[in-house]
Amino acid sequence: MKSLYEKHGSALVAYLCCCGLDFASAEDVVQQLFLKLLQGQTVIPQTPLAYLYRAVRNASLNLRRKLQREVEMQESETWLVAPNGHPEEVLTLQAALRELPEEQRETVFLRVWAGMTVQEIADMLDIPIGTAASRYRYALEKLRERLQLVAEP
Repeated sequence: MKSLYEKHGSALVAYLCCCGLDFASAEDVVQQLFLKLLQGQTVIPQTPLAYLYRAVRNASLNLRRKLQREVEMQESETWLVAPNGHPEEVLTLQAALRELPEEQRETVFLRVWAGMTVQEIADMLDIPIGTAASRYRYALEKLRERLQLVAEP
């Protein structure tokens, strides 16, 4: 359990921030999931990655429903983990991601930062593989356009 948390904990928190939770709420959701796992309330399947992302996604949706409002992402709050990146580049990328529709932003995050395949994303979100692939493709096109505009003088 500890190795799962160490390996995926920060990425799960970042994923939830990508989906609209503030950093503190995202940390709480991830910690609550791992607490349930430690207490034996939930059994981890043989392929834990998709399970972990789906579990925190569902928990975040429940939290957002409970709060009955969307949580705005903070402009200056860094939620992407970039060990070798410059803070201004991270904030620029976060801003570009924030401009994507939620479905596309979620798909990009799962593909790039979680390392999931398009098939795993489709299975996790319970959508056709073609839908997952097109969300990813459209998102990359929009990110390229947005980041190219930022880079031009």
